Amino acid sequence: SGINAEWSLRPGDSYMSSTTPEKNAAAVLKDFDEQLQKYKYMELNLLQRKKRLRAQVPDIEKTLEIVQHMLKKEEEFQTHFMLSDQVHALATVPPTDKVFLWLGANVMLEYTIDEAITLLTKNLNTATVNADQLEDDLGYLSNQITTMEVNMARVYNWDFKRRKAAADK
Repeated sequence: SGINAEWSLRPGDSYMSSTTPEKNAAAVLKDFDEQLQKYKYMELNLLQRKKRLRAQVPDIEKTLEIVQHMLKKEEEFQTHFMLSDQVHALATVPPTDKVFLWLGANVMLEYTIDEAITLLTKNLNTATVNADQLEDDLGYLSNQITTMEVNMARVYNWDFKRRKAAADK
């Protein structure tokens, strides 16, 4: 995972005691807040990737199913072919050993049916593994965000107690 681990401050931890009060809590809180914002930015990016992957997996599965169906067909068959989002046409598909697959970025390539099945299976496995890794990263990131928020609260409380003690003197 490319996420930096944060440590957790314990109440009364020597971390703040080891810094000069002039490196004060405000500077530490600023550093922690910057790190927290980085984590939240990373979380947003991972959530967007997760959403894209969730959309890709059913598309890959559907395409793989269609290509496998074409492999079994030895005679022509009829199907509804999507011309645009709302327009479908009845199409007769002759027996074939080749298919065209959209690869993205307006790129379409011709594959044999066996090559297409291999490619789609590989892409499906990769997408599934990536989705699992994203789940792990999001869980880890959530823990890091919580840890940073707790650390910020502890620094704030430490500073409050320090100021209160100074005011009471």
